[in-house]
Amino acid sequence: MNTTLTAVPGFRVGHWTDLQAQTGCTVILCPPEGAVASASFIGPSPGTREGVLLAPEKTVERVHALLLTGGSAFGLAAASGVVRVLEERGVGHQTPAARVPIVPAAVIYDLAVGDPRVRPGDAQGEAAARAASDQPVPRGRVGAGTGATAGKYLGGAGAAYGGLGSVCVERHGVRVGALAVVNPVGDVLDEVGGLLAGPGTGPGATAFTPGDVENTTLLAVVTEHTLTKAACRRLADAAQTALGGVIRPSHTAWDGDSAFVLSACTRPPADALLLGALVQEAVQAAVRDAVRRAAHST
Repeated sequence: MNTTLTAVPGFRVGHWTDLQAQTGCTVILCPPEGAVASASFIGPSPGTREGVLLAPEKTVERVHALLLTGGSAFGLAAASGVVRVLEERGVGHQTPAARVPIVPAAVIYDLAVGDPRVRPGDAQGEAAARAASDQPVPRGRVGAGTGATAGKYLGGAGAAYGGLGSVCVERHGVRVGALAVVNPVGDVLDEVGGLLAGPGTGPGATAFTPGDVENTTLLAVVTEHTLTKAACRRLADAAQTALGGVIRPSHTAWDGDSAFVLSACTRPPADALLLGALVQEAVQAAVRDAVRRAAHST
C-alpha cells in the first residue's frame, strides 16, 4: 500500500543519490498539464529558482515539476536537466515559439557533510526526472535528503541525519501528500514532544553560532483538490507553521525554510479548514518519517 506523496494521482517522484559524497536531488513531476502552485519562503537565505514566479500575483499559475536538491546554490543547476526531460516530452507552458517547462527548485546546504566538490547538476537532475514514478517514494538518506542533518546548534558533533520523508494522509475523502527534506538547525521532536534527532539540550550550552546558509527544511505538499494560486500560498504558510510543532527551535535566523504547495486541480475544492489541518498533519508526519528512516539507513 502506498502511503507516500505518490498516492496522490498525477504526481511522480524520482531521486538521484550519491551516498559516498552524501548529496543528491529529488524531482516531483506534476501531471502533464501542470499543477497550480505557490510557495512560502521563511528565513534569511533560502536558495531557490523560479521562486518569485510562484507569488500569487504573478501571471504563470502552473508548474510542471519541482526540484529539491543538495549542493547549495550549485545544486540549482540540476533543474536544467529536468527542463530538458520535460521539453523532450512536450510538457511546458505554451508560448508563441515553444513550450517552456516551469521548474521551481530549492536547495539545502550539505557541502560540509560529504564531498563538497560533488553537487547535483544537469545530468543528475535529468537522471532523477527519468527515474520518477508513481511507486512509493524511497525515503531516508536518499535524493535531496542524502546529506541532510538536524540539530546543529552545538556544531557538527551534535548533529543527526535528517533525511527525506514522505506521507499521504486522507480524511473524509480529502487527500494530501507531503515530502520533507529535513535539514534544520533545531532538534526534531516526536508526536509527544520527545527527542527524535539532535542534541536535545537546546541552544545556549556553547557559544557556537550556526552558519547563515547551512540550514533549511524543504517541504512539498500536493493535492488533487482544486485550489487557486492564492489558496496554495495560504496552505504553504500553514505548512511552514506546522514546522513549529516538530522542530525546536524552528524558523530561526539561520534557517531558510521553503514550502511548496501544488494542486493537480482534478477534483472539486475541499473544505478549506479540513485541507489546512491535513496539510499540517502531513508536514509533521513527513518530517518525522524522514528522521526515523534516515536513522535506520546509516
